[in-house]
Amino acid sequence: MALNWGILGGSAFALAQMAPAIHSAKGARLTALATSSSEKASAFQAYFPDLRIHRSYEELLGDPDIDAVYIPLPNTLHVEWTMKALQAGKHVLSEKPVAMEAVEIDALIAMRDRTGLLATEAFMIVHHPQWQRARALIADGAIGKLVHVQGVFSYNNADQPGNIRNTPETGGGAIPDIGVYTYGSTRFATGEEITAITHADLDYENGVDTLARVEARFETFSASWVNSMRMYPAQMMSFVGDAGVIRLTAPFNAGVFGEAQVELHHGDKVVTVERFPGVNHYVLQVEAFCRSVAEDKPFAWSLEDAQATQSLIDAVYAKAVAD
Repeated sequence: MALNWGILGGSAFALAQMAPAIHSAKGARLTALATSSSEKASAFQAYFPDLRIHRSYEELLGDPDIDAVYIPLPNTLHVEWTMKALQAGKHVLSEKPVAMEAVEIDALIAMRDRTGLLATEAFMIVHHPQWQRARALIADGAIGKLVHVQGVFSYNNADQPGNIRNTPETGGGAIPDIGVYTYGSTRFATGEEITAITHADLDYENGVDTLARVEARFETFSASWVNSMRMYPAQMMSFVGDAGVIRLTAPFNAGVFGEAQVELHHGDKVVTVERFPGVNHYVLQVEAFCRSVAEDKPFAWSLEDAQATQSLIDAVYAKAVAD
């Protein structure tokens, strides 16, 4: 039987990406939306005419037909509504970052374990075959010993001062929004954790970080990342070993930023390019979530994974203050 999904909040991202993904995913049924905005409700119903509209989040959580909820609310609300959804007996897929500090995730883990429900962060890239391939190549020694990881993810929303990413009250900032990708993907691909943040240079506007230049040490390699909401849109991840390089050209918005490609530079300047056209990692994420619930299969990204990445983010902010 299909898992009946409800969405808490009519965000533009939910309308553009996650609602269509839930609608298209095998094992899922997009059933309800909670929003007090008639305009937002109409926008969703234009694409999904049978969508049930609840005028409050509490009303949707009280709907006995809903099995799982997707939470695309502002960052500062993720913990609160994940807890409420679990208490209401719903499985939860919350947007990243699932919390603003790592310690907050302890309560979510405890509630998940107490209820036996699936609760996790929507870190969709781990479901994309390009990242699973990159992880396997590193583990198999395709580039020899990993020496350094370099990541860039940027865009420019300087002309949107009211955007939730530009306001501290809603948990804005480049690091919570996109640093989570460069940091989390490094952890996922390598299976290692940081030992130290060695440099953290952050630019701020209106109380949120708009440009972050960060350097870190992991157990066996170093890393450097740049994330910005004031730069031309760019994204790339490179894993440099002593015998080759793995480069992902559209690591985070595959299909939107560009075609997902994994380049393997090795040997005598040999470059092997693997392409993954037409893959929708949002759909894959929802399908994996539904399988995990229905068949008790492991999910690729747990609250513990989210907490480890958030701990890294916490360390970056602490280092920036110390410096």
